[in-house]
Amino acid sequence: MFLSRLVMTAKQFSTSAVTSFPKLKTHSGTKKRWRALSNGKFKRAHAAHAHLNAAKRPGRKNALCQTAYSSGAQTPTLKKLMPYA
Repeated sequence: MFLSRLVMTAKQFSTSAVTSFPKLKTHSGTKKRWRALSNGKFKRAHAAHAHLNAAKRPGRKNALCQTAYSSGAQTPTLKKLMPYA
């Protein structure tokens, strides 16, 4: 009885818009590795650039330093994983 009355009171004083579905969760691993761009694509940094560089060719190290962008196949998946980006 008390709980139902409390829920009714909370609904009356709610200032947010009423949504009919739950909030979508952002994938935590994706939000740490990818950044959204204004054109709808995503960018990330290459891995394996921080250490053990003595055995890597200079051209390979330069290529690992460049920014990587999402491909056409990756972009819809990333939009699902990061719905508010």
